[in-house]
Amino acid sequence: MATPARSSRLRAWMLEGLTAESSSPAAKEAAAQPHGRPWWRVMCLTGLDYFSTLGYQPGIAFLAAGLLSPLATIVLVLLTLFGALPVYRRVAEESPHGEGSIAMLERLLTFWKGKLFVLTLLGFAATDFLITITLSAADATAHLVENPHLTSTLHGHEVLITLIMIALLGAVFLKGFSEAIGVAVVLVFTYLGLNVVVVAVGLWHVFTAPQVITDWTTALTTEHGNPFMMIAIALVVFPKLALGLSGFETGVAVMPHVKGDPDDTAARPAGRIRGAKKLLTTAAVIMSIFLICSSLITTLLIPAAQFQPGGEANGRALAYLAHEYLGSAFGTVYDISTILILWFAGSSAMAGLLNLMPRYLPRYGMAPHWARALRPMVIVFTLVAFLVTWIFDADVDAQGGAYATGVLVLITSAAVAVTIAARRAGERGWTIGFGIISVVFIYTTAVNIVERPDGVKIGACFIAGIMALSLLSLLSRLARVFELRVTHVEFDDMAQRFIRDTANRTIRFIANEPDNRDREEYRQKKEQIRADNDIPAGDDVMFVEVTVLDASEFESGMRVRGEVLHDRYRVLTLESSSIPNALAALLLHVRDATGQRPHIYFEWTEGNPFANFFRFFLFGQGEVAPVTREVIREAEPDRARRPHVHAG
Repeated sequence: MATPARSSRLRAWMLEGLTAESSSPAAKEAAAQPHGRPWWRVMCLTGLDYFSTLGYQPGIAFLAAGLLSPLATIVLVLLTLFGALPVYRRVAEESPHGEGSIAMLERLLTFWKGKLFVLTLLGFAATDFLITITLSAADATAHLVENPHLTSTLHGHEVLITLIMIALLGAVFLKGFSEAIGVAVVLVFTYLGLNVVVVAVGLWHVFTAPQVITDWTTALTTEHGNPFMMIAIALVVFPKLALGLSGFETGVAVMPHVKGDPDDTAARPAGRIRGAKKLLTTAAVIMSIFLICSSLITTLLIPAAQFQPGGEANGRALAYLAHEYLGSAFGTVYDISTILILWFAGSSAMAGLLNLMPRYLPRYGMAPHWARALRPMVIVFTLVAFLVTWIFDADVDAQGGAYATGVLVLITSAAVAVTIAARRAGERGWTIGFGIISVVFIYTTAVNIVERPDGVKIGACFIAGIMALSLLSLLSRLARVFELRVTHVEFDDMAQRFIRDTANRTIRFIANEPDNRDREEYRQKKEQIRADNDIPAGDDVMFVEVTVLDASEFESGMRVRGEVLHDRYRVLTLESSSIPNALAALLLHVRDATGQRPHIYFEWTEGNPFANFFRFFLFGQGEVAPVTREVIREAEPDRARRPHVHAG
């Protein structure tokens, strides 16, 4: 039986970093800035996911498009360079702190309708990232098992090996993941260097053996007729190759790691944005070149039967060529490099999950507080990855459709988000351009869903899970309705001065619902509160006014601004998702800052108390005085330290 001390240490280890997550975003931003790295190094972190798809993309492309794989790949590359790349360059401008397109849509679609839409996108994002983990691990297993030196020993144990790889990835994150970029640079440069050799040798064999190209063009003509028909079919089948579009959302998610200019600010980090655009563009160009070359050489040099399930090139087409044309020793080195980058590619996906889910679900009241901690979430995601691997039997081809659907839904949402942003900015040309790109991606996503519905099924499972969690969390929100849910409090200079000036005498606040904010409003309110509560005429008071930004937020930060109105009334204005929570957080913060128990004075709210409670639950307003007092009571168990709440 574990001792209490040991259990306490385990709990502290599991929840390490939990409190840091609730700190101010601006503070976290400032803390991260000195550790920024050059954009090309951060590109390698993105490349773990993006470039590693070369391990399985050529094989999946051939299974999807057959002899038309090179033509369909060219269409995919054009969509990458002239569709996805411009979209995500705009996303980088609009969300330079790694929030990505989901956060853009959340800002554009506020309140509960925005929350429901974001939850749906989170389901597909979970599909994208989790299938990245399981698909990459499964393909790493395929490279390991199909190595000529190991196939007789490991064949038949693919699921077990994949589960072990996923468990090792989870163990890395449980220990810590501070050196990811350094490891990523080594893996990506090694892997791309080996691929340059394989592609160069493959192209040499293609162009020094004219019959190879002749045989391919003859087969194309026989199978598809004239070139226009080939192009038309390539336009129809290219959505099946959508795995080659992965990496863009990850590229935006890692933006906080990009080193900016010395004069960058949290509001406008121009240097970081410029570096992120270089990252996205360079990665897209490198990947486009490799996609075209790899699809050409694998289609022309590998017998079609070898691509089929059970064939030596299934899920590992370039590795097949490495062994075939460069020998077993080089092929084994290539296999090791591929296995490592595919296994470690799951790290960028895990990082994406740990960036997205704790950012939204606890804030929506749809996950417990510990969901902000890294290690419990790593365990949850690892167990889900185990389940997905078991369901798909560690089959690379079977998971391709689900992966492509997740990727395409996120890119489509990004295209729609930048279209809306451009329209609101009055940029007519960009609105039309991004609108056309959105239509293309909507078509691509629809075709992929019709052809391979696995992605929607998996995505729907994640969405259903999140929505089921949401229904349970509705009860959780009711149970936690009196919980202090302000994650951080920020005072401007004037507000800080007000608090300092009153720190040595009784601190009295008057809660005011602003109306006209004219001199008469504040005079009458002050006189009424003094009369109702027998406040001495000489005692100073401050007004407190709360603006509810988005009541559908369960947790949020709070900004406090100080201003002097009509040359005599000091007013603190608060921005939060709930009036009682904001007032309770203010009172507790002032108590901690001054060592005094402040007083706050309310008028009773007119109306039915039960109706007022639901107004508070849904809209952050209602019967403020008793709820504020209850929030304080739950946050501070010591009655002698609680701020005073008065209602009259």
